[in-house]
Amino acid sequence: MPIKSYLAHPIEGKKSELIQSLSVLNNCEVIPSENKDLLIVITETEDHTQDDLLKEKIEAIDSLKLLAMVSGFDTPKNN
Repeated sequence: MPIKSYLAHPIEGKKSELIQSLSVLNNCEVIPSENKDLLIVITETEDHTQDDLLKEKIEAIDSLKLLAMVSGFDTPKNN
């Protein structure tokens, strides 16, 4: 189960739009910075395929200027 955290930098003046766009995505949590034009994005997906698709959706958002992964790890599924 991939879990990743990112810093998302919006295009100038588009922070609210980016928050809205990210908030509607499944497996994605958004935490806005209170004092900077920056968002913390946490993703948790079932597998690497779902993780790749989610990252592609995030990177396709028009109000996103830069997405930088801060941390990522994969937890094994309990069978």
